[in-house]
Amino acid sequence: MHNVVISGTGLYTPAQSISNEELVESFNTWSQQFNRDNAAAIERGEVEAAPLSDAAFIEKASGIKSRFVMDKAGILDPQRMKPRLPERSNDEPSVLCEMGVAAARQALERAGRTAADVDAVIVACSNLQRPYPAIAIEIQNALGIEGFAFDMNVACSSATFGIQAAANSVQLGQARSVLVVSPEICTGHLNFRDRDSHFIFGDAATAVLVERADLATSRHQFDVVSTKLATVFSNNIRNNFGFLNRAAEEAATAPDKLFVQEGRKVFREVCPMVAELIGKHLGENGLQPSDVKRFWLHQANLSMNHLIVKKLLGRDVSEEEAPVILNRYANTSSAGSVIAFHLHQDDLAEGSVAVLSSFGAGYSIGSVILRKH
Repeated sequence: MHNVVISGTGLYTPAQSISNEELVESFNTWSQQFNRDNAAAIERGEVEAAPLSDAAFIEKASGIKSRFVMDKAGILDPQRMKPRLPERSNDEPSVLCEMGVAAARQALERAGRTAADVDAVIVACSNLQRPYPAIAIEIQNALGIEGFAFDMNVACSSATFGIQAAANSVQLGQARSVLVVSPEICTGHLNFRDRDSHFIFGDAATAVLVERADLATSRHQFDVVSTKLATVFSNNIRNNFGFLNRAAEEAATAPDKLFVQEGRKVFREVCPMVAELIGKHLGENGLQPSDVKRFWLHQANLSMNHLIVKKLLGRDVSEEEAPVILNRYANTSSAGSVIAFHLHQDDLAEGSVAVLSSFGAGYSIGSVILRKH
């Protein structure tokens, strides 16, 4: 059995960004036009009037101020309200591959490694743009990596689940190092005409290099102390888009073919589950929550993160203890906790204990205990 480290992280951030104010202006333009076009039906009670959105409310409710996106114009066009990402030929790199390669190259650079040092690629993300060939194999090919690759999906917990799979491969000697890549175009499955969710998601890609400790030379190393995963079935976060939709034409355009959630139920049910799992995981490794110098949590909702850490520590948490990137990136699904890790790690002292945790649809929860090398 080999000891394992995370030796490098990478981040791809799209060039375009949308503020709450821009998003609300587009939404309200559409909403007002919808109400005008359907005034008679609304008056008769046959159609529900579209509500208005509010930038200040979005920030207060979620902590989100803006989000990076792959296509701003398509999202903000009241006649379209979805990104425009033209389909590429089979001979061109897919958009997920392109994003993932950019993040992976940065992770390799921080780790002081090249493609020749990597034996496997895992693409772990919420939404894959095709079922096969695997995006992971495409990224493997683009980087020139020999070995194996596969895709996996555990929604917002995909990255932490991928890290455990990578760590297991390295521990068992199946690979010297594994790239875990999480390209997320969350705006592609978001209903921008739903006031309760139109502000939630942004786009980004992350990469993490998981490596044998005795081979690693990076100055950015974190020992992987332990990983712990849990899943509990729930319909409270769901996306029913899939290849069988074409076999049920009458339901092909139903609202649940995009992201839908029961937000209050998710908040009430997930927060205690996450706090309990992290607390138990720490205890199993002889640690207390007070031993943790930093919590890199899934970036879905600011109040959720505050509540989870408060349950663990018994007090309010500082941003230094639980960094926030949600305000600039919004919810980037599986990439969120890794973005926080990537941007807020270099100041930790040697020996510092930290927790990387994700939680989301499934329900799924992942906890990775790390120690600064």
